[in-house]
Formats: sequence, structure tokens, C-alpha cells
Amino acid sequence: MAKPSVAVIMGGSSFERAFSLKSGRNVVDALRAAGHDVIPLDADENLVNTLRDERPDVAFVALHGAGGEDGAVPSLLEFLHIPYVGSEPPVCRTTWSKPELPFVLRRAFRPEDSVVRWPAQFALPAGAFRNLGAAQALDLMPEEVGGFPLAVKPACGGSAMGLSKVEGPDQLGEALMAALAFDDTALVQEWVPGVELSVTVIGEPGDEDVLPPVEIAAKGLFDTDARMTPDAVDYYCPVRPESLSSDPSEAAAIRSQCERAAIEVFRAFGCRDMARVDMVWDGAEVKVLDLKVFPGLTDTSLVPMAIEAAGLTMEEVLERLVATAHERGM
Repeated sequence: MAKPSVAVIMGGSSFERAFSLKSGRNVVDALRAAGHDVIPLDADENLVNTLRDERPDVAFVALHGAGGEDGAVPSLLEFLHIPYVGSEPPVCRTTWSKPELPFVLRRAFRPEDSVVRWPAQFALPAGAFRNLGAAQALDLMPEEVGGFPLAVKPACGGSAMGLSKVEGPDQLGEALMAALAFDDTALVQEWVPGVELSVTVIGEPGDEDVLPPVEIAAKGLFDTDARMTPDAVDYYCPVRPESLSSDPSEAAAIRSQCERAAIEVFRAFGCRDMARVDMVWDGAEVKVLDLKVFPGLTDTSLVPMAIEAAGLTMEEVLERLVATAHERGM
């Protein structure tokens, strides 16, 4: 029996176009190696006509940023009745906005039933500065998140894009403007020191597999520039036990706690197929920072590292996701 044909949708017009094209090319190569007829498509003004002409059996959304992670292309695929790999549009819209994370998790779990915690944070739209004088209250902002240092980032978009670490009041205004250059809302967060981890979850809610956590040991700020500079970050997958605790059994328990946190977040948002949960182990708790429903699949992305550490191949994982989407249908 012939395998389903797959349209791999990549590129688009977001700030993350270059990353998306690299992810998409890797997906195309992996699915072709697995024996699929693959149709590479750029998410441009010709997308709908091409999808209607080609009628692929399944679509694989390899978009990062606006257009994919905000649910636009998944919504379009549902309208066209094309099964696809990835979370449904309402989930995309919710995960796209980082400030929604505490709201979703508080509704999903009582604190005593969950290992997930999150940084103190608040979000301010550009209009609050432009029309309502929020800039006159910059001195109050650090108090809301526990003081300096603090993190400032766009409320929507890539997990490292537009990120600033603010060490003092003289840096806060510039950091807010940098974040607002990427999105119309800035998120101000408690800066959480600790071991930075990324955990990938694959499957359906209630039937998930969690891949080995990736430890991110950045030599400075883990922003977009660092991700593009090979010598700026060391990655370890799975996470080194000694990074979590000097006691091996305690380290294993902490790793399990981080993996459980990823599954809890995956379920709380109603994700499906694949998602990446970014977090920090602060020495006492798991603090979740972000959730990506269409994570990067480039040669230097975190998910492929986790796939390899799990003893799997990209071909195997993507084949499983496509088969699930094809069987699920619309």
C-alpha cells in the first residue's frame, strides 16, 4: 500500500522564516527517506491554490512564528479538509501567547496536584505605553516580579527572539522597546536562575512519550544570536545528572519531575502530536517558561537532539506523526 502523500508547509513571512525553511527541508528529507511522496510548499499567497491542486493526504506544518504557531495555517487546513500534523487551532492560539500559560495551568491543576510552577510575570501592550502613560511606572515593574534581574520578551513569538536580561532600571526601557519591536505586547518576567531544560513530548493527551531532556548550558544569554553561534551554547542530552544533584538517585528523581512537568503542560493545553516545553530547574521547583507546538527541527534544534538521545531517528518519529494524522483524518 502506498504511503500517504505529505505537503510540508514552511517558510512564511514571520521573523522566523529562515528557521522554518531549515526545519522544513529536514522534514522533507526525512519523509522522503521514509518513502513518502513529499510536496514542499512555502506559506505564501499561492498556498491555498497549490493545496487545492495537489490534494495531499496529510500536511506537516513546519512553520515557526506567525502563520503557523498562531493557528492560521492549521485553521486553513481544517477549512480545506486536509489532515495535518500538529495541535488544533484553538490550542495554537493559546500557546502562541506566552502570558496565557499561568492562566491555563491554574485552571488545569490544583497546586498540590501538579509539579509545574512558573515565573512571576505581567504583560503590557504597546498601547499602555503609547496612550496610557505606562512608561511613567517603570520604577514599579521590578517589584511585581521580585526585583532585578528580570526577563523582558515579546508576548508572542520565538522563545529566544527579542529576549533581554535586565540587570537594572537603566536597561528596562530599552528592553521593553526591543520586545515591542517583535510584538505589540511585552512580557516582563521574574528571572529564574538554574538549569535550563527543554523537554519534548510526542503523542496524544493521555498517550504520550516524553523524550530525554536537553540541558542548555549557555555561556551568556540564550537568545537568538546564541542559538545561531555554535560556540555560545553547550547542549547535553540527556541532561547531566550532576547538573541536577550530586546525589544520583535525587538527580534521577528531579529528571522525572521535569519530564512529568512537560506532560502536565502538554495535557493542560490539549496539545497533540508534538510539543516542546522549555523550563528551568531552580534547585527546588520546575519553573515552566514556554511551550512550542511547532518546535524547530533544524540540524541545531533541540527536538532532533532529544530524538537521537532516545535512540530514534527523525524518519521514525515523523513517520509516526504522519501515520497518526492520516488515520485521525478530519
